[in-house]
Amino acid sequence: MKNTFNNFEEYFLLFPEEVQKKLEVLRKTIHSQDHDFEEYIGYQMPAFKYKDKPLVYFAAYKNHIGFYPLPEALKEFENDFIERKYKYSKGAVQFPLKEELPLELIGKMVQFRISEINENF
Repeated sequence: MKNTFNNFEEYFLLFPEEVQKKLEVLRKTIHSQDHDFEEYIGYQMPAFKYKDKPLVYFAAYKNHIGFYPLPEALKEFENDFIERKYKYSKGAVQFPLKEELPLELIGKMVQFRISEINENF
C-alpha cells in the first residue's frame, strides 16, 4: 500500500465503515491511557509517540487489525494472546475483525509501553 495519507482520518477512509469504527475505538482507547500522545503516520500505519519515542502502531487488514506494541510488550502479554487464541509474532498481535477489540488488554499494553519509555527516558 502506497503511503498516500497524511493523518489517521485519511488512513481510516481506506477501509469499510465497520472497520473505520473499530479503528476509531482503538484510537480512543489508546488516547484514554494518556493525553500526551502524539499521533503520526509511521511505516505507513497510524502510530503514537510518547516523549518523542514510538509507543504503538496499528493497521487494518482484510481479516484483522494488527497491533504493534514493540517486542517487549509482546513478550509480556504472550500468555494473554495464547489464552485468547490470537495470532501473534515477535512484532505484532492480530485482533480478528469479526471479534470485539480487547480494549482492556490494549490499555494494559499501552501502559506497559509508557512504563518502558519512562524507565529509559
